[in-house]
Amino acid sequence: MTTNNQSFETFPFAGLALDPIHVGTGGTRLGRVDNTIVRDPVTRIPKIPGSSLAGVMRAYVAMAKGKYPDCAGLGQPGSDGTGGHCGKTDCPVCTVFGFAKGIGSSGGFAGLAAFSDMHVLLFPVASQLGPLWITCPMALWQANIAEFSELSDLTEQQVVYRKADGTAAPPSLNLGWLFLPIKPYPAQLDKIAEKIDKLYIPNYIFNRMGVVSDKLFTHIVNSNLEVRTSVAIDPATGAAEEGALFTYEALPRGTVLFWEVTCRNPKHFRIDGEKITAVRTPDDVINVLTGKGGQSNHSPHDYLEHLGIGGMGSRGMGRLRVLPPPEECADSDKPGKEDS
Repeated sequence: MTTNNQSFETFPFAGLALDPIHVGTGGTRLGRVDNTIVRDPVTRIPKIPGSSLAGVMRAYVAMAKGKYPDCAGLGQPGSDGTGGHCGKTDCPVCTVFGFAKGIGSSGGFAGLAAFSDMHVLLFPVASQLGPLWITCPMALWQANIAEFSELSDLTEQQVVYRKADGTAAPPSLNLGWLFLPIKPYPAQLDKIAEKIDKLYIPNYIFNRMGVVSDKLFTHIVNSNLEVRTSVAIDPATGAAEEGALFTYEALPRGTVLFWEVTCRNPKHFRIDGEKITAVRTPDDVINVLTGKGGQSNHSPHDYLEHLGIGGMGSRGMGRLRVLPPPEECADSDKPGKEDS
């Protein structure tokens, strides 16, 4: 709970990809895949930019609050001067996400919610034991789950894994095209697992988790992305159109993503000299995003689960389920509880 004088509060979230997710780089590239997805420039691990998340969440909050389409999108008024962001102090969309006053006009408001990039926390990989979810020290550190020192003895050519049923794990394990020896399960991983569990990760994922080095994680992720091929159809012949074949990649279904939303205290801001009335605390700001306490039949996270994020939505991509915090749901209702 936020105090009245606290300047901001950061809220962690985890999400499960129900479909492959494609957030493209905005053009075709020379290489194995024509349409590539966004990657971190240093680690080369795919991510979803915070701007992409903020954009779709603004649209979905506007839908849930009955403010669509005027307060969604760029908010530029039409040629007749109508439409665009309302910019009112009692508007939950304009206060939480900010607004612009139009081209050539000064002013505006930056918004009370700031979205981090969405990073891969657990990545699904095929193995001889079935699907496993792999992570690395860097991903755990970015999610404030573990310090680097807790897994400092992890070598590049090993995987940390234990079988969920408590029986002995095999001496070696394949992760896609890699075949690695299994490292004995360290005791400190139990504490790390407890923190991951607090993100409401389903038990069928939680019980199939492995850890590899940061260097190996990059290779595993980029070698196991989903790559699809599409082609345009000539309406006259019903056959493939010449020269219209292209490929595109995506984060596979089952990927667990982690991100944070930092909410500023509305008491510290004014719009045209007036107090913000739509939200009064950082907790109110996050409630606008999650739909908690709202009157709509659908929360913004419901729209994210059904309408998705990123491109290729008409090709079966984009749906993302935000995993609820454990304090909002009974432990018996936890997804996958029967699998534990």
